[in-house]
Amino acid sequence: MRLLSLQGDGGLGMTPQLLDDEIAQHRYAILSHTWGEDSDEVTFEDILEGSGRDKAGYDKIKFCAEQAARDGLQYFWVDTCCIKKSSDAELSEAINSMFRWYQGAAKCYVYLPDVSRRPDNRVKSDSPSTWELAFRKSRWFSRGWTLQELLAPNFVEFFSREKERLGDKESLKQLLNEITGIPLGALQGSTLSKFATDERMSWAAKRETKRKEDKAYSLLGIFNIHMPLIYGEGRENAFLRLKEEI
Repeated sequence: MRLLSLQGDGGLGMTPQLLDDEIAQHRYAILSHTWGEDSDEVTFEDILEGSGRDKAGYDKIKFCAEQAARDGLQYFWVDTCCIKKSSDAELSEAINSMFRWYQGAAKCYVYLPDVSRRPDNRVKSDSPSTWELAFRKSRWFSRGWTLQELLAPNFVEFFSREKERLGDKESLKQLLNEITGIPLGALQGSTLSKFATDERMSWAAKRETKRKEDKAYSLLGIFNIHMPLIYGEGRENAFLRLKEEI
């Protein structure tokens, strides 16, 4: 695992790769978001080269850095640029470890660019419907990887397009339950093994991933299992291996 930090000149620095016992010595924030076009996202190489500030995805990384600083956290992690994806070994290790990394975060920030806190002129400005309707329909709830990003961390905060706080996993638990169908116990930190395999599978049924195999790989942490990644094997084979491991 590599962590980012905000530098004095506004740039981003990156730690060397950390081992498990070294990770435990760092308090860090972690970003949960939905990916745009690959060309818009800041990469590992961009961070090393000090570039990428002109990419659309840089804005959410800057938000994560600044919010972490406000919360007294020096370090933070973002999946788009903290993993050297050109290395198959590193990518496999990261995906197999990601649930644990989210679990170990001091805070997880969910950035929702399709949810605005600004009042709709058609409704009263103090009405929850000014943002709740968009929240219910957010793309974040339809993506495969964000399921573990909701369940793994103890503390999850949701932010609007304007980077204004909407609430956290505890204060929004009833709304989150209605949107996802995930029981309150699971949302509040109950051990996931207490929930039946079929029930946990149902939480991901309507979620999609960009790569077919990731539909299965994104569930590794939900079932506390590890397995090698074989991109190109197809969704059916990936799920077959997943079920064998379970």
